[in-house]
Amino acid sequence: MPPDRPSSRKAKPPSPPQDSDPALPELSAERFPVVGIGASAGGLEAFTQLLSHVPLDTGMAFVLVQHLDPSQKSLLSEILARTTRMPVHEAQEGMAIAPNRVYVIPPNVSMTLVQGCLHLTVRERAQKVSKAIDTFFHSLAAERGDRAIAVVLSGGDDDGTRGLEAVKAAGGITFAQSEDSAQVSSMPHMAIASGLVDFILDPEAIAAELANISRHPYVTTAAPSPPKEEPPEQTDAISTIFALLQSSFGVNFTHYKRTTLQRRILRRMALHRLERPDEYTRHLQGNPTEVQALYEEILPGQETGRTAPGQN
Repeated sequence: MPPDRPSSRKAKPPSPPQDSDPALPELSAERFPVVGIGASAGGLEAFTQLLSHVPLDTGMAFVLVQHLDPSQKSLLSEILARTTRMPVHEAQEGMAIAPNRVYVIPPNVSMTLVQGCLHLTVRERAQKVSKAIDTFFHSLAAERGDRAIAVVLSGGDDDGTRGLEAVKAAGGITFAQSEDSAQVSSMPHMAIASGLVDFILDPEAIAAELANISRHPYVTTAAPSPPKEEPPEQTDAISTIFALLQSSFGVNFTHYKRTTLQRRILRRMALHRLERPDEYTRHLQGNPTEVQALYEEILPGQETGRTAPGQN
């Protein structure tokens, strides 16, 4: 099911916020990670628990999408500003995002991220069920790719689940709040049931894992061009990984696109807090379920990306 079809009417830009931090940092030349966080009923508690434990220097931008009463002014950004020392902004049309800041959706709009800027579109009155989280997650996946991180917190219905699928397909990382820690568990439950969630944690633990991921090479380094000559230890580790996949599933990955394979392997390493290929190789050798998970992650994205020998 596609995300909401918003109205073509753009939201009227409000006056610029008066921020105690006068100079917004310039956008990084590299694509810094963006964390999209979606919630509905029970979301305030979950947002508060998560943001109060996120370090100030992750290098990530945090964009919060909450189902809000369209007829009421939202105080969400003001409330959340008391829970974190990161600057918190209510999103405005065309607002450029920056690392180590929090952006909150205003009422009665759909929000997307395009070329580093937030875009707001007034929701159609006929829309009874909000899919604002799916809408944002889809744009996040398209905009940030493997530097997209999606989090589904407390709420009803299933908003966010299809957006998680887009983020996962783009190589991003996905979270859902554990059902027993959510005030309303429907949204996390549907996300978890989809099989698309990498981490199922309470909000405080989500914050800790985001801090870990923020330091991992998967999100701190640009996707590399294949070097002319890889270090011997990396070549050996990659060859061992390919051999494990071939012996388990009969697929020879040596002629598949090398850079994409390496990013998929690095994503799995990030999930397990491993930074060296030889560490991940040892982990694979002792965990058949991880071999299966790596195979399932690589294969769908590689069916059309296969290259002839010598072109990787």
